Amino acid sequence: MKKENIHLVDWQRILFGEAPPEFMLEVFIRSVVIYMAFVVTARYLGKRMNGQLTITELAVMLTLGAIISPAMQLPERGILQSILALFCTLLFQRGLGLLGFKYRKVEQTIFGKEAALVKDGILQLDQMAAARISRQQVDAVLRSNGIYNVGQVKRLYLEAYGLFTIYQKEQDEPGLSTLPKSDRAVTSILESVDEEIVCNNCGNAVPAAKKDEVCTVCGQKVWEKAVVNRGSNIQA
Repeated sequence: MKKENIHLVDWQRILFGEAPPEFMLEVFIRSVVIYMAFVVTARYLGKRMNGQLTITELAVMLTLGAIISPAMQLPERGILQSILALFCTLLFQRGLGLLGFKYRKVEQTIFGKEAALVKDGILQLDQMAAARISRQQVDAVLRSNGIYNVGQVKRLYLEAYGLFTIYQKEQDEPGLSTLPKSDRAVTSILESVDEEIVCNNCGNAVPAAKKDEVCTVCGQKVWEKAVVNRGSNIQA
């Protein structure tokens, strides 16, 4: 836009930019399409992308800058279009929140459902694959909560909002170590249970006599000795 075409009293340009007033309807349509497209994209990027924010809150936060910036910096863009887009974003957020509150299926469709990554000391590989969570991530979460043996875990949930929730068993049980095998200084806090072995792929613990069989849970044959916390009174 040329300098001589910019005038402080040009309210038509200030309010509507170079577009006609009818462009407001297109702004509304653009806002609907872009917002919903972003929500869908964020939904499929994975739960850990949004951390403690919901998917719609993340979408709003990242969208607001894109809405406000053009109206503030580009003289050919009108203010009212951005205000309308902001208002539409507010309506979408409030509307989706209300629908999610009233209808459980809508809430699960928008935000997703929790995923059980560990059940009774066994890694749920299908749930981990669906949530795009690796074994290293699971081990890191458990270690950060002072759990060094998957056998201690009754449930590990990846919540719909990206947070982890852990429920431990009342008693320590033989299971798969969460500690890095390369760090011998820390692996000493665990001790092996000679009577049991554990699948290195899923954490399924079985009697040592079955070392030549495949795992009944995941079908793999990668056994190692089960471990418990040192000093635990486990009778395997």
